[in-house]
Amino acid sequence: MKILIAAPEVVPFAKTGGLADVAGALPKALKEMRHDVRVILPKYKMVDAVKYDLSKIYDGIKVPVGDKIELADIYEAPIPGTKVPVYFIANDKYFDRDGLYQNKGVDYPDNCERFTFYSRAVLEFLKKSEWKPDIINANDWQSALVIMYLKTLYKNDPFFSNISTVYSIHNMGYQGAFPAEQIKMTGLGWEYFNSESLEFYGKIALTKAGFVYADVINTVSPQYSLEIQTSEYGYGLEGLMKARAKDVYGIVNGIDYDLWNPAVDPYIVKKYDPRTISQKAANKSELQKRNGLPQKDVPLIGIISRLADQKGFDILAEDIENIMHLDLQLVLLGTGEPKYHELFTEMKKKYPERIGLNLGFDAVLAQLIYAGSDMFLMPSRYEPCGLGQLISYKYGTVPIVRKTGGLADTVVDGKTGFVFEEYSSTALHDAIKRAIEAYKDKRKWKDLMVRDMGLDYSWNASAKKYIELYEKASDKVNLTPAPLSYK
Repeated sequence: MKILIAAPEVVPFAKTGGLADVAGALPKALKEMRHDVRVILPKYKMVDAVKYDLSKIYDGIKVPVGDKIELADIYEAPIPGTKVPVYFIANDKYFDRDGLYQNKGVDYPDNCERFTFYSRAVLEFLKKSEWKPDIINANDWQSALVIMYLKTLYKNDPFFSNISTVYSIHNMGYQGAFPAEQIKMTGLGWEYFNSESLEFYGKIALTKAGFVYADVINTVSPQYSLEIQTSEYGYGLEGLMKARAKDVYGIVNGIDYDLWNPAVDPYIVKKYDPRTISQKAANKSELQKRNGLPQKDVPLIGIISRLADQKGFDILAEDIENIMHLDLQLVLLGTGEPKYHELFTEMKKKYPERIGLNLGFDAVLAQLIYAGSDMFLMPSRYEPCGLGQLISYKYGTVPIVRKTGGLADTVVDGKTGFVFEEYSSTALHDAIKRAIEAYKDKRKWKDLMVRDMGLDYSWNASAKKYIELYEKASDKVNLTPAPLSYK
């Protein structure tokens, strides 16, 4: 297959979240399966053109944006260590900025225009290059218009005939909602401002360009594909999801074991595998030392997360005083809402021998937290897939999670980790206590660690499911979709 993955962020070039990990790892696995896969994203300021040896391949491609024409330069470089081509759409007016979508936590006011430009530039570039994919897999609201344009503005262009489309949603909470008048910026007429197309509570929601017009929809776990059809997790689009239920699938993300593997990890103090798992203890000692914690044998719980309510920090905050009185240590890495910065700073002062606090992001420390922790905590309110629990498995670090989304699909209570269902501080506390109790039986705990390290969440397994998904989309490409009717 010829596959184009359109994603607004891709590891290692530009990242704000898990989407970037998917867009950087899935193409590598597809390439190993001998598919002609390519990736396209904006050339942001953070893309290091020198480090990744970008070369310009097209200059000044004309791209319609609203009632004007903007120009796109196209650069190319491979994903490092592979032969997967990555194309970068460059326009300094839109992308030469410090953040991808925000500046200091505030969305750029012209995001609709920026990603309209990106989406149309994708198609204008394809026609210029004369490389025609069989499948375009767009990701999240920033690239959803690529799909809608194929079915509307570009539908009579022979070059774009028979291209199948898949829309991957990584988090329903981000919908690309903008004032209604910005529909003019997209080049689409007011006839598309209705509930069966882009209209969403008086605004336009670019994510609907993917949900309404894609041949197939997928998200990042089977459980989350069901959850987004409910009022609790659908964010107002659950009716649309139910209407398209037969076209909605869920595939758990994979892990790039070239990056996440304690047997080869260059950032931990002692490498180990299931046969040498006793070496994990050296990483725990180093993690304790770096965080000013006593180097002793107590359960050490690691957390790497955005500090936000969605990630379960509201129920963690409710119980943190009680947790600090358990026989454990806690190491946290992350940044987010100021109230949690203040809370954990206070906890660090109050319990300096029980909590290690790292407010910010440190990729090297993250590796050590996975390797040095005994347990990994993810008490999320919702979690479309979650990568932390899958990475922790590979490092023999046992996950403690809430039963939601991809966490529900991948962690089995008492067998691969510890799961709580009710979203409450009481249920969270009980799960932590059960994990601490299990830790006391060293022989059983070692068996649990070794079992977790043997689980296969490689991208090879997930990539095969993506190919099946692409084949389903190919079967639908020339079918006339039934009109959608939903509430």
